[in-house]
Amino acid sequence: MAPRYDTLFYDGQCPLCAREVRTLRRLQTGQLLLADIHGQRNQTLPDRETLLRRLHLMTWNGEWVTGLHATVRAWSHTPLGFLLKPLLWPGVYQLAAPVYARWADRRYERKYACGECKIG
Repeated sequence: MAPRYDTLFYDGQCPLCAREVRTLRRLQTGQLLLADIHGQRNQTLPDRETLLRRLHLMTWNGEWVTGLHATVRAWSHTPLGFLLKPLLWPGVYQLAAPVYARWADRRYERKYACGECKIG
């Protein structure tokens, strides 16, 4: 059976994102590929702006998950993954998802939507 790798697409120009990816790289069990969005030239991927607005993970079978689902899936490749699973529980997710969305929108607006900070 072929190995089943998930691929997490992250913003390598974001200090917080880069720090989390360093931790994931150190702790992951070997089935998670980490891809900096800024180094990708694959035409089959979503456009760069879409990838930068929310965390994206492509599962081993080609399914896309985003936001908190991508975070939880990425961390599931580490021994600490169980700590993030409650973020997807009903009730908790309804509270955490808008917080994540607001944070992600603000991060994107501050870093890329200023007019001077063109993507690409």
